[in-house]
Amino acid sequence: MFVKFISLEWKSAKRASIWQKNLILNLVIGFFLFISLLYLLLIGLFIGKIIQEIYPGEDPVVIFNGFLIFYFFTDLFIRFMMQSLPEISLESFLHLPLRKSTIIHYMVGRTVLNLFNLIPLFIFIPVLFTLIKPEAGSLQSLNWMVTLILLILGNTFLSTYIKRMFGTKPLIVLALVVIIGTLFAMDKTGLLSFALLSSQALGAVIRQPLYLVLPMAWMILTYLLHYQFLKNHLYPEEVRIRRHKEVQSSTGNRLMRSFGITGTIFMLEMKLYWRHKRTRTMIYMLPIFLGYGLFFYFQPIYREMDFMLFFIGVFMTGGMMLNYTNYAFGYESNYFDTLLTKNIDFQQYIWVKFIIAVSISTICYVLTIPYVLFGSQIFFVNTAMFFYNVGILSFVLLYFATFNKKRMDLTKGAAFNYQGIGASNWLAIVPAFLLPVLIQIPFTQFGIPNIGLIFVACLGILGLILHKQLLKLINNNLQSRKYIMASAFRERS
Repeated sequence: MFVKFISLEWKSAKRASIWQKNLILNLVIGFFLFISLLYLLLIGLFIGKIIQEIYPGEDPVVIFNGFLIFYFFTDLFIRFMMQSLPEISLESFLHLPLRKSTIIHYMVGRTVLNLFNLIPLFIFIPVLFTLIKPEAGSLQSLNWMVTLILLILGNTFLSTYIKRMFGTKPLIVLALVVIIGTLFAMDKTGLLSFALLSSQALGAVIRQPLYLVLPMAWMILTYLLHYQFLKNHLYPEEVRIRRHKEVQSSTGNRLMRSFGITGTIFMLEMKLYWRHKRTRTMIYMLPIFLGYGLFFYFQPIYREMDFMLFFIGVFMTGGMMLNYTNYAFGYESNYFDTLLTKNIDFQQYIWVKFIIAVSISTICYVLTIPYVLFGSQIFFVNTAMFFYNVGILSFVLLYFATFNKKRMDLTKGAAFNYQGIGASNWLAIVPAFLLPVLIQIPFTQFGIPNIGLIFVACLGILGLILHKQLLKLINNNLQSRKYIMASAFRERS
């Protein structure tokens, strides 16, 4: 039955119109992926020599095993951020005489066929033959390799389980983030040594095959967690967002209606953002965006790097705004045709989106003010980045959003689901983080970094002063492309 599932999904993907349109892009991505995997292979072949040069006199096996725990933590985080959730059209199978467990096992097992599971093997397999086997022997090195494969699979099942949980119980996931952050803080302060723990654990596995039971049990546990979650949420009505009764007489609605069409559009935007899992998840991600500085500000080396402070400042004060404005029209792709049939002033429509973007960035900026405890320079950088976000980046992202031609399905979305994201969305991220750094470089070279901060902030203020002209430019581009966008939004990828 699993072979039949795979065959049906392959046909569905191949027959989609987007398959042929993205064929050239996929070939280009495939070429760069091949080059990247080749580099990883070379790193795996020479990792022993690299370790000996960095840590002379140390055992390379012990050092490599000590770093593996940090790799798996990083791998789990990257999977959560970037790995898409495997989905199949359940409605197409639930009415058929198929065991529900078969469908669920397929959905869980499908996560194994993932690029994230293949990439580490290009390092681990060369290390197996060049580093582990010569020192430990054939059987012991096989134990080591099997352990890593089991841990990779465990990360696979755990990341998808956490990602699904985030859409329904975000507080549990946030509690898990706090626990992991606490453990890393203990490692930084010397109360706990992850490197020592990792090297000792993998060393024990190499010496004693019976310890393979532990990673095997971990892999089975994560598999069952994911399986049980899907079993409890198999039917569409079990995962559908509960509909709330609309209360027109509420104070918030009356207040918004007092602002006329602007207030009405604002309320509709907020309802869209809150009622769909894909958009609502980003609200739950706010603590992660705001807590991003805690990963760096504790390290003096990062506080002394201007470009890193710029990057962190843009991310914390503008990350949530970037997510909103970058997909401003993609979020409404399901009913974009309806918008075109209404008597809507698109200039006002874009103005509301700009107001929401500024509001989001302002809230984030205010919440980052306590970071001044790490130094006044951080406060000044975040302030400059705030003006950059609202005065430059908001207009750039809204302009790029008018080039969006990917239909976005909000009903199936979850945290960091990349369905419906096109090339224009990725290109729009480049100025978000690169432009302020490029502006600052010459000022830093001449020894006047604070003047560079003031210059970036002034550019943002100038953008706010010229907001009418910039919004008109965005509106003109939207007017010229709205039918192209509507036609593209009708296609389901």
